[in-house]
Amino acid sequence: MSIMGFKKRKGIKIHVAVTSEDLPLSVVIGSVAESDPYRFEETLEAIKIRTGYKPITRLYEIVAGSIYDDAQVREYLRRRRIKIPIPGFSTKSYAKISAVERFFSKIEMGFRKILIRYESLYRIFRALVLIATFFI
Repeated sequence: MSIMGFKKRKGIKIHVAVTSEDLPLSVVIGSVAESDPYRFEETLEAIKIRTGYKPITRLYEIVAGSIYDDAQVREYLRRRRIKIPIPGFSTKSYAKISAVERFFSKIEMGFRKILIRYESLYRIFRALVLIATFFI
């Protein structure tokens, strides 16, 4: 699969789940034309925090932007028994959401090739994003 197919539909999106310290937990790359709730589920399914005993795959609370304020997302979170604080705008939730903005600003400052999206192959672009997350 190549990114060129995505560009015909007006670009690509990088969906990322980060901790409050702006460390990435999972990275999913998709088309702008695709549904955000679908990529939300895929991003959460990719989270596996390794511990000494058993990997943690279920989070207790998620802070997401208002773009994910959808019935499909809320049903998915209820099914997985995760708290659903997807707000409109409040200063406390905005401070938590700013971790994602800090993550993307680190990628933009240090990895210009990801920002400009020169790569034509999907797997190479995804590899560049994953390498960038290692250095953050």
